[in-house]
Amino acid sequence: MKPDFEAIRTSDEIRTYITQADASLIALGYTEHSFAHVTRCAQMAAHLLSQLGYDQRQVELARIAGYMHDIGNVVNRVDHAQSGAVMAFRILDKMGMAPEDVAVVITAIGNHDEGTAYPVNAVAAALILADKTDVRRSRVRNRATISFDIHDRVNYAVEQSDLTLDTQARTLTLELTIDTAISSVMDYFEIFMNRMLLCRKAAKYFGLEFRMVVNRSAVL
Repeated sequence: MKPDFEAIRTSDEIRTYITQADASLIALGYTEHSFAHVTRCAQMAAHLLSQLGYDQRQVELARIAGYMHDIGNVVNRVDHAQSGAVMAFRILDKMGMAPEDVAVVITAIGNHDEGTAYPVNAVAAALILADKTDVRRSRVRNRATISFDIHDRVNYAVEQSDLTLDTQARTLTLELTIDTAISSVMDYFEIFMNRMLLCRKAAKYFGLEFRMVVNRSAVL
C-alpha cells in the first residue's frame, strides 16, 4: 500500500488542515485537538492492533486513521467525523492509496465520533479506543476555565492516564489518577459515560472486556 504513515505525517496539506481544525476548536473553547492528540491516537491505535496480532497493513492503516481522524473539524465540529472521512478519501485517493485501504481508513474516521460511532472494523475499533481514552491535563488550554467548564475541569483533574491491554486475561483497562480536589469522579462520568460505553463496544469487537480504574478503585 502507499502512501505510508510517514508520507501522511509530513504532508503539508494534512498538517494545514489539522492546524486550522484545531484553531477552530480553540475559538469554540474545546480542549487540544492538535498534533499531540492525533499523534497519540495514531500511536495507540497502531499499538493496540499490533499487540492483538493484526498484520502490518492493518497496523499502518490504524496509524494513518488515527493521525487524520479529526481533520473534519476544519469544516465544522458538527458531523466532523463524516466530513473528515470525505476529506480523507480525496486526499488519500490523490496520493495513490489503494481503494481497499482508503475504504478502511475512511470507515474508521467516519465511525469515531460518539454520536454516530460504531466499531465496524478493527481499525475503527482501535481508533475509538485510542481517541476516547485520551484524557489528560495537558489537553486543557486555559486553566482559568477549570472552575466553571466541566470539560476542562475533568481533563485538568487527570494527573495520569494509562491504557493497558492484557492479552492473557483478555482485558483492556483504562487507569486514571484523578485529583478529586479539582473534579469529582461523578463529574468524569457525567461527561465521559457515553465515551466509556463506546469503548466497551470497541473492546468487545476484539473479544476484550473494557475496564476502568479510578484512583485504584474499579468503577467499570
